[in-house]
Amino acid sequence: MSARNAAISRRHALTLGLAAAAAPFAAHASGVITLDWPDLLPKGETYLPPLLQGLIDHTGPDMSFRQPPSSGVRTEWNGQTVRMRGFVVPLEMDGFAVRTFLLVPFVGACIHVPPPPANQLVFVTAETPYESDGLYAPVHVTGLFGVTSVSTELAQVGYAMTAETIEPFEF
Repeated sequence: MSARNAAISRRHALTLGLAAAAAPFAAHASGVITLDWPDLLPKGETYLPPLLQGLIDHTGPDMSFRQPPSSGVRTEWNGQTVRMRGFVVPLEMDGFAVRTFLLVPFVGACIHVPPPPANQLVFVTAETPYESDGLYAPVHVTGLFGVTSVSTELAQVGYAMTAETIEPFEF
């Protein structure tokens, strides 16, 4: 494991440990909370609609260094079990399976276009590696959710999730 991955793992473990401490209180909640990308933005902030996201040129050079600043995160789902859909950007592979990845709101985020703000990225770790159908395959991820501050080589990330299940999804 590289020093960068070790730093990510330590920060992620600490963040999710704090979120897990709140889990007994969340157990009384009514099941899984389904979140969509606009839900992660501070109240009143606008979201780029999927129709406009499709107009972004994904064929150009790497632009990850141009990540826009985040306007903040929302904390009301810390320690809750949530379900989100998005796209996988692998960070750590186990053969052909993904163990650690960024869940992103649109195809190509963090690859050929500037990454979305930190409040539109979720750092996901999976105990059981997920055998992805590729970078552009959409997934549903369900797991323990929390606010974090993770820096990867691709982007700053504002949320983290420990995946209980990762399933293919069709838009």
